[in-house]
Amino acid sequence: MWRYIGRRLAVAVPTLWAVTTLVFFLMRVVPGDPAELLLAQSGASAEAIARLRTQLGLDQPLLVQYGRFLFQVLRGDLGRSLATGRPVTRMIGEQLPATLELALAAMGIAIALGLVLGLIAALRRDTWVDSLCMTVAVVGSSLPVFWSGLLFILLFSIALRWLPATGEGTWRHLLMPAAVLGVASSGSIARQTRSSVLEALGQEYVTAARAKGLREWMVITRHALRNALIPVVTDIGLRFSFLLGGAVVTETVFARRGLGRLIVDGILWKDFPVVQGVVLLVAAIYVLVNLLVDLTYALLDPRVRYD
Repeated sequence: MWRYIGRRLAVAVPTLWAVTTLVFFLMRVVPGDPAELLLAQSGASAEAIARLRTQLGLDQPLLVQYGRFLFQVLRGDLGRSLATGRPVTRMIGEQLPATLELALAAMGIAIALGLVLGLIAALRRDTWVDSLCMTVAVVGSSLPVFWSGLLFILLFSIALRWLPATGEGTWRHLLMPAAVLGVASSGSIARQTRSSVLEALGQEYVTAARAKGLREWMVITRHALRNALIPVVTDIGLRFSFLLGGAVVTETVFARRGLGRLIVDGILWKDFPVVQGVVLLVAAIYVLVNLLVDLTYALLDPRVRYD
């Protein structure tokens, strides 16, 4: 087990290097000068822009900037924001808790809703219940997040006045954005659950369990569902990783802090250190989540071994 984890982490190092290197050069290929963007509203002269480029180190050769960036990363330093001058690690640390809170709450809703819909659809295959569950799943995952977010605000904040429309701080602020993201992510989980459970119900071990006289709920939960969860867990892991870096629309609609808004602002202002830092963090989270998903396989299926 530990050897397998060590090998996976060793492979993750060049993966993270490749991702950050790609982002480093792509950000500098995109048209626009950070110094000009920062001084555009003040009507600064060309000399002032040139001085700012020198202060920010943007006048140095590209390979020199790249080497400095890698050296800082190896020291655990993601640099300072070009726009604010603040350390990128501190900026990420301020936004990460809000994103984690939203992603965990949304993932909890998505898992609960997706598993229930998928399991009910599989047990009522080819009936109106099956069609209804899959329709709910497809509609939930097909609606644009910004549109469903606005609908939630109109219904629960303006019409019913049950929940605050924007902001953060309490569970009432968290419920609507988490529900919007959770419903959008539950569709694929429901479809995957239905497909996996139907496949598991046709296996010989399920037939043998029924032949032993086990109650149907025990056959479903202990035998069929447990083995069907392996592909579902894979989908859940991918969804969670996406939520950490892709919740920018929800964060914008509900006026929440988060990594999504941070990276979008960094791209708009061509704030290289901010974008590079957030991308590196999200890539590392992807790697860790995929590792945890692989280790979960062994818990769900005793036949899976990692040497």
